[in-house]
Amino acid sequence: MRREAATVEVMIRRYCHDHHGGTTELCDECGKLLDYALLRLSKCPFQEGKTTCGKCPVHCYKPGMREKIQEVMRSVGPRMILTNPILSLWHLLDGLRKKPRRRSR
Repeated sequence: MRREAATVEVMIRRYCHDHHGGTTELCDECGKLLDYALLRLSKCPFQEGKTTCGKCPVHCYKPGMREKIQEVMRSVGPRMILTNPILSLWHLLDGLRKKPRRRSR
């Protein structure tokens, strides 16, 4: 989960830098998106057994935020292999996991 959070943070920071001229500080919009993404990750019902969010059977993002994070991932994702190869490799491996099943209550 920490690695997933780090990956999302790197992607949002890169997107903000590229699209909003952010330096080390995120703009308000990207800061809110990062806070929201980290909150959603912390509440993920699958935790350590999860696959990547794009392959998850549960979509826990609100529609507007989901569109924003998809835009970030489409923009930054393909270049991650060049800028952050280790995180990219781990993200790829996480995506190979089978879809998790919800725990029985």
